[in-house]
Amino acid sequence: MSDFVRMTAVELLAGYKGKSFSPVEVTRAMLRQIERCNPAVNAYCLVDEKTTLAFARESEQRYLAGESKGKLDGVPVAIKDVFLTPMWPTLKGSKTVNPSSTLGKEAPAVAALARNGYVPLGKTTTPEFGWKGVTDNPIDGVTRNPWDIDKTAGGSSGGSAAAVPLGMGALALGTDAGGSIRIPASFCGLVGLKPSFGEVPHWPPSPFGTLAHAGPMTWTVADCALLMNVLIEADDRDTNAIPRRHIDYLNAIAGEPGELLSGLHIAFSATLGYVHLDTEVESAVREAAHLLQSLGAEVTEVAPGFDDPLAAFGHLFYGGAANALRAIGKRQRALMDPQLVAVAEKASQLSMLNYLAAVNERTALCERMAMFHRKYDLLLTPTLPITAFKAGREVPVDWPRTRWPSWTPYTYPFNLTGQPALSVPCGFSSDGLPIGLQLVGRRFEDVAVLRAGQAYQLAAPLTDRRPKLFYADAAEGGEA
Repeated sequence: MSDFVRMTAVELLAGYKGKSFSPVEVTRAMLRQIERCNPAVNAYCLVDEKTTLAFARESEQRYLAGESKGKLDGVPVAIKDVFLTPMWPTLKGSKTVNPSSTLGKEAPAVAALARNGYVPLGKTTTPEFGWKGVTDNPIDGVTRNPWDIDKTAGGSSGGSAAAVPLGMGALALGTDAGGSIRIPASFCGLVGLKPSFGEVPHWPPSPFGTLAHAGPMTWTVADCALLMNVLIEADDRDTNAIPRRHIDYLNAIAGEPGELLSGLHIAFSATLGYVHLDTEVESAVREAAHLLQSLGAEVTEVAPGFDDPLAAFGHLFYGGAANALRAIGKRQRALMDPQLVAVAEKASQLSMLNYLAAVNERTALCERMAMFHRKYDLLLTPTLPITAFKAGREVPVDWPRTRWPSWTPYTYPFNLTGQPALSVPCGFSSDGLPIGLQLVGRRFEDVAVLRAGQAYQLAAPLTDRRPKLFYADAAEGGEA
């Protein structure tokens, strides 16, 4: 196994610039890693080596000529199959999408990556139209967790999340309308950022409306900041994007942990006032809170003071699902995930007054968090109340409810508010499954969550620990 698959994007760029190795060498190594590991986890739904290597050769020639391109020249990136890629179809996990209708079109995130010289590794799996917190769809089947292939990778960015820990891509793109970056980041043990709404341009608009964010999924917080420097580039097609602020996220997180945390007042809430969580998860996140305090942050245990907004979120999110299926007839719906069809049909019966009540509750939650952040710079919570459960299910065995938001109570509130929220690995359960902590900041203070996440990761490094499958022969399951 090549050492290239262990490297962060920051390390790869340094190697390219120092002429220690080339983008072609790195890309070949990651393609071999995909060949070895992807059969076990099903993270990629499309790999096209010829096209990928063509991108890598172009990058190699630029470095040889001393004319590198942008901020990511030669770095391999995994792309969730909801982002339009001009050279590859974008199916969103659905048999109802005509592949040819998506060709020649480019999402803002993909366009920004292209301007900065990336190497596209392929498309990663998603549940159909990104509708749930686990990843399976009628085309590609089930995506599995790299730490235990009997468990789910989470979703909806499950393919991207499964790829990064296994070295099947230095960076990955995800989307998040209820936790779809942070859920699989927590389950799979990587870093995932849901940026402030409008910070990263996203087009075409998500069926889930202003709940949906595009963002980075990476092995380290530093790589997350690096990728943010690219994703925030302007794109006029997103009419909800805020004016560009030209922040250098990577530079903003430079420093020692104490320096990064100096003056920060962090609220810690293990339960948000209403969540029942696994004791191992609570213990790991409490330990993280204590560490941040020992490093110089002021940490206060306090709940933000809102009731569970699950009903309001459900009306808005599933209303989006109904909107996505609006033009899909009965014959095509028979080809779809039957649970997606069921929630969409149920949501189609909601009244305008139901919708407006949910909007009112969302507005009240935004106001509540704005007041809360007058006193506290960040809110620290678990990312999820549980670790990964059996693959192929929407909820754990014997779970009291049937839909995925019932086990994601820490993530969806902050899609309603549009705040930045970062998931960072903070340890493992007794059975070796990753646990994530979540840092939530004021709207448009993405730098603060990244600085705190970087401080934590520097002080409690877990990046040397990779899944056994990272080293093993995927076909035989043996140690390398």
